[in-house]
Amino acid sequence: MRPNGTPAELEARRRRAAELLGRGKGVNEVARLVGASSSSVSGWKAALARHGPDGLKAKPHAGRKPGLGKADKRRLVGLLKKGAVHAGFPNDLWTCRRVADLIGRTFGVWYHPDHVWKILSALGWSAQKPEARARERDTNSRRSSASTPTTSRPRRPRSSCGSWTGMCAAR
Repeated sequence: MRPNGTPAELEARRRRAAELLGRGKGVNEVARLVGASSSSVSGWKAALARHGPDGLKAKPHAGRKPGLGKADKRRLVGLLKKGAVHAGFPNDLWTCRRVADLIGRTFGVWYHPDHVWKILSALGWSAQKPEARARERDTNSRRSSASTPTTSRPRRPRSSCGSWTGMCAAR
């Protein structure tokens, strides 16, 4: 697991460890002082021996740069809060396909609908199941649902890319 800190902060930690190793401190002691594992310090020591100070430089992040920056994500949350109708959809239900379409039209970045749920989850949105209501329901009826027998089989669970209708309160 990658430790917390910017690449520059982590590089500074490695350089501090190299300085302590240069003063004759042991690997375990250096690991304790800089807050790293002994195996990490051993690796830094080997990199220093092989490549010199350049062996401790920060490495660029692997993979593609994210399509949406922090400002874009803040703007996306604002657009989502305004509702799907405001974005030009026939009802106020957000689905992954609709959010992917909104992101593509607004920011010029096209995501697969199955990937959108990761973005929404990271923004604090959670999948919600809309309340099912019968079109012909009788609102004056006093019959309880406990007395109504059910003959249908249980529903299959929805995919993770269901409807996104609200903010997750946990975040």
